[in-house]
Amino acid sequence: MAKIIAVAGKGGTGKTTFCGLLVQYLAKAGKTPILAVDADPNSNLNEVLGVQLETTLGDVREEIATAENASINPIPLGMSKQEYADFKMAGALAEGTDFDLLAMGKPQGKGCYCFVNDILKTQIDKFSKSYAYMVVDNEAGMEHISRGVLPSADTIILVSDCSARGIQAVGRIAEMIKDLKMKVNSVQLVVNRAPNGILNEGTKAEIEKYNLTLAGVLPQDDSVYEYDSNGQPLVDLPDDSPVKKAFREIVDKLDL
Repeated sequence: MAKIIAVAGKGGTGKTTFCGLLVQYLAKAGKTPILAVDADPNSNLNEVLGVQLETTLGDVREEIATAENASINPIPLGMSKQEYADFKMAGALAEGTDFDLLAMGKPQGKGCYCFVNDILKTQIDKFSKSYAYMVVDNEAGMEHISRGVLPSADTIILVSDCSARGIQAVGRIAEMIKDLKMKVNSVQLVVNRAPNGILNEGTKAEIEKYNLTLAGVLPQDDSVYEYDSNGQPLVDLPDDSPVKKAFREIVDKLDL
């Protein structure tokens, strides 16, 4: 079974960047094969990783929804909707050298995300048998945790910025993990974009208030902004960049 590492937190805190760097770190350490799962409807993990994304689960959902209302249904006779969805999944997996990528994506039309969530849960369960590691970039907030889309994980990494609201958001996620009695070996906090890599006393107080385990702090790094602005994959950041150096120190200590 794959070792599952899930990353969660408030939107805009750098979750996806952390996931991309983690996938790269595991690949360089030879901990392959790896499945990167972009479980955020606003998929952009592929951009961080520098991977071309052709199809998402949202695209599959949209195709099936359209097929059900079409005069000629493309789903073959004798094949259920779920079986057809599983078949289409083969085209939704972006295959790389050291890792593969599966993205949730956003349905183009109106409708509930429930079917996409169900497909995502099914695929996570299925693929967990084929990979050594699975890195899951969750959507902002707590939906995938509260809906049981991610039923278990070896490690959950909560990513926050330095704001009180960010710490409060991950604090509520940590409380939900306990309330739902999720099977998690470790829940760790990473604080991102700290000026000079140092937390102020207010942020430290919020972390203590929610009884969060701080794995480490990532500094504010202008090179991240420059790469983002130029559309460059963040995994291509130099190894001596402040954020990559701090990232390696954190993940080395986590012993993933």
